[in-house]
Amino acid sequence: MNLLFSNDKQGQYPDSWYAATTPKLDAFPELTGEHRADVCVIGGGYTGLSAALHLAQLGRKVILLEAHRVGFGASGRNGGQMSSGQRVDQDTLEDSFGLDAAHALWDMGEAAKTLCRDLIKTHSIDCDLKNGVAEAEIQTRHLPAMQKYAEKLSRDYNYDQIECFEGDAFREMVKSPTYQGGMLDRGSAHLNPLAFTLGLARAAQLAGVTICENTEVTKVDQGNTAVVHSKHGNVRAENVVFGCNGYLGDISPKVAKRVMPINNFIVATAPLPDPSVILGQDIAVADSKFVVNYFRLSPDNRLLFGGRENYGYRFPRDIAAKVRVPMEQIFPQLAGIKIDYSWGGTLGITTNRMPAFLRISGNMLAAGGYSGQGVALAVLAGKLMADTIQGQDKSFNLMANLPQMGFPGGPRMRSPLLKMAMLWYVARDKLGL
Repeated sequence: MNLLFSNDKQGQYPDSWYAATTPKLDAFPELTGEHRADVCVIGGGYTGLSAALHLAQLGRKVILLEAHRVGFGASGRNGGQMSSGQRVDQDTLEDSFGLDAAHALWDMGEAAKTLCRDLIKTHSIDCDLKNGVAEAEIQTRHLPAMQKYAEKLSRDYNYDQIECFEGDAFREMVKSPTYQGGMLDRGSAHLNPLAFTLGLARAAQLAGVTICENTEVTKVDQGNTAVVHSKHGNVRAENVVFGCNGYLGDISPKVAKRVMPINNFIVATAPLPDPSVILGQDIAVADSKFVVNYFRLSPDNRLLFGGRENYGYRFPRDIAAKVRVPMEQIFPQLAGIKIDYSWGGTLGITTNRMPAFLRISGNMLAAGGYSGQGVALAVLAGKLMADTIQGQDKSFNLMANLPQMGFPGGPRMRSPLLKMAMLWYVARDKLGL
């Protein structure tokens, strides 16, 4: 079964609040016939569009192929949180890779946020960018460690954008009895992810990128000149960039071994008469559970709430009912509220939650597996692959050289094994461990 078509109709955006309210681009044509390019980019999300844009600005002839519409996948349907650092905390990075690598990885995360802000400003992308992302803690006993971590970032990484809160002070910001405290990172931000993606696509088109939609890549032949095949056309290119993340399928087994697709779900409530009963500030929030709950307010005062996961090919029949459970646990004041939109999406994760940067061959590069932190990191990954094609590969190599195991069990068993592991962590969340 192909994840590209398991839950969505060909060439149509999901029934999300983003798709309902964000002005669309005119459809790009399907690839037909034989073409040549300096670079063929596969995937029209953050990674692929960023790579294509930066390569075109460097004078390369670029053709980008997207199986549906640009921004169709996780890039256009995620929670919209642009967070600091990596998906893994700095203590873990220091223990795993050493101090020098940990500092370089932090700097890379900061560069990713800066790049996104610069692109939004340079290309006048209207995507409701606002500062402030909070991490909400469920267990009181974990609050001292959170405070210690904020102090570490200030002392060792010169990052002073985080403020910690406990008890009622935090509940003034996040009106939930579930949370005992948390930290607010004013250097992080939140945005409309589909609007951001479409803005990148518009910028890439203006830079000279040929974008082809409704063009599923069926096979890639390696060689000094690679051949990228689709149903009605082919592209011969000196370089190929894979930016497919969770929707990769079988076109690169080397990437698929390290990037596992999982599904996550979001709802948008009816507009709230008084949004201050949910959030005291216009911030985004993610909590400390292993299967994270995350939420923020839309500009029209809806609660956009994400949570729950599954690990098969199909989304649940009633996404709204699935997500309503954690939403009402966290915000009992919303019990019975009407849900106007509900949607699912597929993202890519890795075994160590660090992005997978790979050289598939000498002229083929891939990046994916952002593990829920792709808004900024995927955009940076695209730029780093563009830099690498230009011969500047230091930052790409830093990521590519990080030790990273593939998922055990092969294509048939990796999903059941992952499900068993995830169920253990879900049990820990329920037990408060």
